[in-house]
Amino acid sequence: MIALTEAQLFSIQILKKQNIIMTATAGIEKLKGTWEYVDGEHFDDYMKEIGVGFALRQSAKLIKPKLIIKENDGKWILKSESTLKSATYEFVPGVEFDETRLDGENVKSVITFEKDKWFHTMRDKSGKESTIARWVDAQGQQQIEMKAGNVTARRWYKRAD
Repeated sequence: MIALTEAQLFSIQILKKQNIIMTATAGIEKLKGTWEYVDGEHFDDYMKEIGVGFALRQSAKLIKPKLIIKENDGKWILKSESTLKSATYEFVPGVEFDETRLDGENVKSVITFEKDKWFHTMRDKSGKESTIARWVDAQGQQQIEMKAGNVTARRWYKRAD
């Protein structure tokens, strides 16, 4: 059982009033599983916008990460694995958590489910926000749309399992 603070419980109440879904819909459930990278566009621009340095951006262009998404009793786990770096984070939808991005930057994150999309909002120490939306399209691929400032990037993955 996950213990929540009063502030986290208050945040959940606000999200419920705004009709932001805290439980997984059938569309969100489709995100569970193992996913292999297919392709993307404008990812370097997105990384630059969120402050990732040149050397790491160059390395990141060459990797093809595998994503693993699981859920257990309301607690979700997203694992990104690659030859360069791997990361795992656990979250409860609607509850803010501390996250260390793959570039080492510490951010405050919250993930919510809205209809059949998963929205991951990150805020760095300077207050700059970026949002990542995930969903499974009609062809069964996981679509990821990343937005920061005026930059929008996309990546897509195919199911591996």
